[in-house]
Amino acid sequence: MSELFDAIDALVASRSPLPAPAERKRLRQAHGLTLEEVAATLDVRRATVGAWESGKTEPRPPQREPYAHLLKQLARLYPSPTTPEGGTLPATPATTAPAAPSAPAEAAPSAPAAVPAPVPASATEPPSPAAAPRPARGSRRPGAPRAAANSPAPVRSSAYAHGPLLVLDADDGRHVTGYGTGGLLLDVPAKSLPALVEWTLAEARVGAEKLHASGKDADPLLVLTETACERYGLPAVLSDAERSAGRLPEGHKVIKLLERAGWQLTRRGLGPWARIYRPVMGGRRQCVQLCIPSWNALDDRAWGHAATLGPAELARVLGVYAHRVMTPVGSTAVSGLELMTALNPPTRASEPDQDGRRHSEHRPGSLGTQPVDPAPCEAIDGHPVLAHLPRFHIRGPEERLFEEAYDWARDLTDTECMQPHLVGIDVNLAFGAAANGAVVGLDSPPEHVTHPVFDPTVPGSWLVDLSHVDLSRVKVAKQWRDLQGDLLPSPFTPTGEQPEGPAWYATPTVAYAVELGYDVTPVEAWVRPRSGRFLDGWYKRLRDAYVTTMADLGIAEKLPPGRFLAAMDGHKRRDPELGIVLDAVKMTVKGGIGKLQEKARGGNWVPGQAWPALARPTWRPDIRATVISRARINMHRKMVALAAATGRYPVAVLSDCAVYTADGPSPLDVLPHDKDGKTVPGSFRLGVSPGMVKHEGTQDVLWGVEVLEQLSAEGRVANLARYIKTGEATARDNGE
Repeated sequence: MSELFDAIDALVASRSPLPAPAERKRLRQAHGLTLEEVAATLDVRRATVGAWESGKTEPRPPQREPYAHLLKQLARLYPSPTTPEGGTLPATPATTAPAAPSAPAEAAPSAPAAVPAPVPASATEPPSPAAAPRPARGSRRPGAPRAAANSPAPVRSSAYAHGPLLVLDADDGRHVTGYGTGGLLLDVPAKSLPALVEWTLAEARVGAEKLHASGKDADPLLVLTETACERYGLPAVLSDAERSAGRLPEGHKVIKLLERAGWQLTRRGLGPWARIYRPVMGGRRQCVQLCIPSWNALDDRAWGHAATLGPAELARVLGVYAHRVMTPVGSTAVSGLELMTALNPPTRASEPDQDGRRHSEHRPGSLGTQPVDPAPCEAIDGHPVLAHLPRFHIRGPEERLFEEAYDWARDLTDTECMQPHLVGIDVNLAFGAAANGAVVGLDSPPEHVTHPVFDPTVPGSWLVDLSHVDLSRVKVAKQWRDLQGDLLPSPFTPTGEQPEGPAWYATPTVAYAVELGYDVTPVEAWVRPRSGRFLDGWYKRLRDAYVTTMADLGIAEKLPPGRFLAAMDGHKRRDPELGIVLDAVKMTVKGGIGKLQEKARGGNWVPGQAWPALARPTWRPDIRATVISRARINMHRKMVALAAATGRYPVAVLSDCAVYTADGPSPLDVLPHDKDGKTVPGSFRLGVSPGMVKHEGTQDVLWGVEVLEQLSAEGRVANLARYIKTGEATARDNGE
């Protein structure tokens, strides 16, 4: 008989009611989920979920019931204006069985009432984090209805129903309002900073789910405006001494209040980004993070003018970033590094032992929990592994691995001087694209080998002489081609100069010499046999964030070249707040890779002694070198393919930007395209995806000649790629 009931349950589940296809997509995007995440959870392909959302196909058992359950949970979190909150969404036409009456909602824990911003009458679905309406500053002031601190919250199943963060702002009456994602407003009853931390953990329902099953949930983030700082006894701005120290002094009254309440601060103290925590008890993590923009928490190099935004607008910017990347935990560089660990945790729960208990164990494919010393050639100056070297010893290329981005330029030829325009093209997320598929060493130290046979599949550092590689004759697409080698930078040095003898290179650089058709004979190497594609998930997360934000700004994938260039014209002006998010995503990529080789900071450090960053498993200069090597090689490979097909050569290259002379002002005058929009195989392609290129800027050749003369007279490096975007030869590099 039980089998019969099971069969009936399965039959009912096979017709689980589903919302309309458009509503399925809205619910997924409202929670910041990607197609890949849903597909991986349901064990289907990404295209399958996309077909469900477009209405091309309908889910079948066994995925239909869990997919319906997912959508039901999301509908409770993000109810449609046309559907009562927590109610059942209308079924798709393909659903023939009537929807069962919804069960009575369970009582939610006591929490501040969520008051969503008004939705325009013409709206048919609630806003996603990116498109959320922004309540006006002052929309929750005396005279306006305020929710009681202990009133029930809307029925939502998630422990983090109010999103990953709140921006706190105080009015003249010293009432504090929390601005959340999606236009959410919360009344904040806490009167002191310790009480605010307690309230956040006990009632606010703020935080974010972990990004990996073996990871941990994101701590709630509280962003304090200047008025909120004053309300909780903090200075609106730091004094010169506090700014220099990067924190409040230990004896500050607010810090004493926290200590008396049993709260602790991390080593960085109460500064622009602060963690307030108590030791884990009963497996429960108790930690709240603060972000204080007026203390320069949001560096304008990454966050633009975000620190000057109103609380609602700032909540939107940080909320979109949190949903698409992660809840920020510091600068974009710090967040980029933390994202690597969040997506690829070092430990996991073991299988139950004989007593049924699980233990923490190493998770394969991660960097582990212990730091790994670099090879001597990979270590930066001052590292403890180099303590034996004489003081002031300068290491040359035969002693030090020097994989850096391009900074190369040359004089224009007579033919190039006759062309009217200089056109700059820039690679989208160049370091992100280089990280994708990169095979790097994992958790074991490097092994030293003498006279090794080069293996392009093994990550490591190789001492090899590449001075014999002649760029005037190289293999392109496995065919030998003759080029003007003196018009191309060397792929083996950041300066583009030809190497003069043996030097240390990362695996991708040596592999490219082989690809160009030349033999290599390494003298020695430091290799890492235990390897993997550690950064793949990191790249995919940031790629999706970048592409999705670009789509919100009107630049879709797979646009024809002409339409892509037109859509890119002024794209950030369409939504300046999303423009901030876009820049923050870019800086997360660059900063995250840079943090893999964080240098010593502070005046008390002595060369040869360890500094705090070395205690991290993610202090890995070898991984940084691999990514930068791949980015530089990718750039060179595209330049060679373009030169072989068209005879065009770059006149300047800076990191991911290349400048060419052209008869017209558009990248289309540099990159040939056929009627189908296809360009030279293996060369630069216009488009939004990482690794493709966009227009960086166009200037007159006469401007370029004048800039070169000006910079030479000032004794500055004359690289036109540094100034092609704005046309201003300023000391600060404004390139992306």
